[in-house]
Amino acid sequence: MLIDSHVNLHAPQFDEDREAVISRALASGVRLMVEISDRLSSFEQTRLVAQHPDIWCTVGTHPHEAKDDPELSPETLIGLAADPRVVGIGECGLDFHYDLSPRDIQARVFRAHIAAARATGLPLVVHAREADAAMAEILEEEHARGAFRVLMHCYTSGPELAARAAALGAWFSVSGIATFRAAEAVRAAIRDMPQDRILVETDCPYLAPVPHRGRRNEPAFLPHVLAKLAELRGWSLKEAEARTEDAFFALFDRIPRP
Repeated sequence: MLIDSHVNLHAPQFDEDREAVISRALASGVRLMVEISDRLSSFEQTRLVAQHPDIWCTVGTHPHEAKDDPELSPETLIGLAADPRVVGIGECGLDFHYDLSPRDIQARVFRAHIAAARATGLPLVVHAREADAAMAEILEEEHARGAFRVLMHCYTSGPELAARAAALGAWFSVSGIATFRAAEAVRAAIRDMPQDRILVETDCPYLAPVPHRGRRNEPAFLPHVLAKLAELRGWSLKEAEARTEDAFFALFDRIPRP
């Protein structure tokens, strides 16, 4: 089973043909998708996308948007996560590349998501960009207070954060960036990921894999990501599909496995 662990189908880029995009995904072999919440103000749109029987969703606030809800409480997230279509907390984390929200607010909002993940038992979908040291420190500090499950989404950070996150039991997801010519550091990280904790994603409408780079990304392009993962790990396509499926259901265990 092909599973796209990170889609943004509520994005305006899909307003004209959302149902056709979903149909193309299913026709390409993608059987499940996780629709990712990037801000609470648009959670209703995220939830509506997840009414499709093959799509589930998360609830959370991206670090870019943390400034819009600086006092976000774990209780707010916990309440929204009671929706039976919600299977994860996030996307949340730290982004020191764009710094669209002040770093202290990013960290505070991130910790609120961690508390919600710990309380609900749902996996935490983490965004990290140019924030390796701060991310590792927060994850380790919070794990010491009580365990929670982590998915390092679209992993592009360095080997030290990867090792520290893996030591905490983190899962990692591979995106179309793995196919980019200049992304050798990302490919090196993929070769070292724990083999039973790797997922695949498109992060659509962003990061379209080669040979579609430069176009709007969509879940139907996921087979290109899986093929690159298989190549990098020395797996057959069938093995890569089976391994990523097992890893997905081990992490997103609120979703019934067919």
